[in-house]
Amino acid sequence: MSGAGEPDVGKRILELRRKLGLSLRAVADRCELSINAISRIERGVSSPTLSSLHQLATALGVSITDFLEDEVEQAAVLVRSGSRQRFRGSGIIMESLGSGLRGQELEPFMVTVEPSGGNPGDPVRHGGQEFVYCLAGEVDYGVGDQVYRLLPGDSLLLVADRPHWFCNPTGQPATLILVFQADQAHDVARRRHLRV
Repeated sequence: MSGAGEPDVGKRILELRRKLGLSLRAVADRCELSINAISRIERGVSSPTLSSLHQLATALGVSITDFLEDEVEQAAVLVRSGSRQRFRGSGIIMESLGSGLRGQELEPFMVTVEPSGGNPGDPVRHGGQEFVYCLAGEVDYGVGDQVYRLLPGDSLLLVADRPHWFCNPTGQPATLILVFQADQAHDVARRRHLRV
């Protein structure tokens, strides 16, 4: 694993876009971001939200963690608690708990949701399944028309092609373990998740 520190997300997006031979316009046409917004992210002038990161990952046909660390192919991945790759979004901190296996289908994250953080107004859906375990605090997790209040020790397993969202309705931070599992078409779930 790479060492501690914030990843250069913009540089990684630029590298992946060039590797795929795509212009800024081609990427913009594939997502809801403007050419100017993508250029500013690539140059490090602005930081992408988790929603923007999701849109760019989908447009480039990669996963969000491809933006967070260099390409690696390993038989095992050890992630020390002090060296997790992090991405900060609006009211959310997402930390990768393991990435880099060839053919990886499980994507584990630790997610800290600040008070009022989350995406209740912007539900997402993606292939595969999703597992959520509440470590601390309280989080509302909506799946279709049902809302589940998760308390410490509670877990939720869902079919992820249904619209779903989460938010922290309290005044205290909440911490989740979030695991995405790709469907049979290997549509990696994180490509369509964590919009803010």
